[in-house]
Amino acid sequence: MPLEWRHILDAHDSQLDELAARYHLHPLHVEDCRHGNQNAKIEFHDDYVFVVLKPVWMDDEGVIHPSDFDLFIGPGWVITVEEETCAPLHEVLKGLRDNQNKLTSDQLFYRIFDNVVDLYHPVTDRLSERIDQLEEQALEKPQAATIEELFTLRRALIGMRRILANSRDLLSHLLRTEHHALPKEMMPFWRDVYDHVTRSLDTIEILRDLVSGATELYLSSVANQTNQVMKVLTVFGTVATPAIIITGIYGMNVEHLPFSESPHSWAIIIALIAVVSGATLLLFRRMRWL
Repeated sequence: MPLEWRHILDAHDSQLDELAARYHLHPLHVEDCRHGNQNAKIEFHDDYVFVVLKPVWMDDEGVIHPSDFDLFIGPGWVITVEEETCAPLHEVLKGLRDNQNKLTSDQLFYRIFDNVVDLYHPVTDRLSERIDQLEEQALEKPQAATIEELFTLRRALIGMRRILANSRDLLSHLLRTEHHALPKEMMPFWRDVYDHVTRSLDTIEILRDLVSGATELYLSSVANQTNQVMKVLTVFGTVATPAIIITGIYGMNVEHLPFSESPHSWAIIIALIAVVSGATLLLFRRMRWL
């Protein structure tokens, strides 16, 4: 008997109500499809299995877009509800549609879930590349935009971690529960998907640590730059101090100051300032403060 696969692009379509009546879908499950923003989960009903998957994709600007993809899996039939368009997953579904006559309902569910998990890898790879770039910026040329993007990445990683953690819990529940719509023969395949999700979750944890390290590196670089500026200003102030003292003394209305009556007094004072300032710089260099 060929697989009956109904794919719905609009959760508010009346076709979903017709299918709910035909296959006795629980009203709460239909409501979950229409509300959106659900966590990845699996619920076992007497006649079918209801699953919410969380496919994600990243646009050219590096923004992550999660979406909800709902499935009802029964013996010989599958209903999928695509609440938001996910271009990479849409291509996968198109390929599966062409070969649906060769698949059973549980095999189709596995193929969809496996491809949803595969969508996480390019996202984590791009996040890793961007973190490496921000680490270089934080070290060489820290800017306010760097720390802002690090915080943005941190929020994105938190969102990815929540999706992956829920997907792992979903698979854990699936592996522990027996249901006639999901035969035992598929359990090795589900364990493989579980391993993929676990590895992706481990990668996200590593990336979170890298973001924290890049943030600390940025703060250290900014503090180091501030220290360098303060060091230069301190040196300038110290070198200028003898000149200020000398010009202050000769600026007083006091008679009989050394060289005050000399026709070369201006040149002598300038030379004296240069010698004292040069001696100060030489002292700093010998003490390795410069």
